[in-house]
Amino acid sequence: MAGFDDLAKQAGDFIEQNKDKIQEVLKSEQAEDISDKVLDGVGEAVKKVVPDEHDGVVDDVKSNIDKSIGNE
Repeated sequence: MAGFDDLAKQAGDFIEQNKDKIQEVLKSEQAEDISDKVLDGVGEAVKKVVPDEHDGVVDDVKSNIDKSIGNE
C-alpha cells in the first residue's frame, strides 16, 4: 500500500504547488463550456430516473455545481 500512499502524497503536493493554475483553468471559458454540457447531460439523465417532483432539486444541485466551475 506504500505505493498508493506515495502516489496520493505526490498528487496532493502537485495540487498544492499548482493551485493558482488549477483555479485559473477551472474558471476558464473552456471549462465553462465543458461543464455546462456535462452538467446538462447528467441533469437530464437524472431527471429521467427520478420522479418529476424532484426536477427542481436536480436543477438546484446542477446550478450550485456550475457556480464552482467555469467563469459564470
